[in-house]
Amino acid sequence: MSSVADELALVPLFSGLSDRQRRKLAKLFRERTVPLGTTLVREGKMSGVSFFVVADGEATVTIGGREATHLRPGDHFGELALITERERSATVTATTEMRCLEIPFWDFRDFAHANPDVMWKLLQHVVAMLSPDGDPPARSSD
Repeated sequence: MSSVADELALVPLFSGLSDRQRRKLAKLFRERTVPLGTTLVREGKMSGVSFFVVADGEATVTIGGREATHLRPGDHFGELALITERERSATVTATTEMRCLEIPFWDFRDFAHANPDVMWKLLQHVVAMLSPDGDPPARSSD
């Protein structure tokens, strides 16, 4: 079985970290087993302030009652919870039994302050999520 640090290496948000940084971050995550049919976060609700990485299993993401995407091992959700303590923007429901890695925003925030490259990657990721075409804005030639 792979370590939490190894699993985080597969997540684009954390893939650029050094092994040392990833091992340090891995200590802040906790493993969570999620039964089939469990709703992990609910759209429009303050259902926790954590970021999740899917380690095993699958989930469905719905927005406004419509299926938006499926999550599989290596996928993640809850990025906005790492930045703000606002209501969830989607509902995530386990479609199989799952094993997730979970980190609360306050632990991530402390880690990000000590590792600004992580915050920069998170910012780029969130901008890409919010862009109409899903791509981050082009880099300036300045």
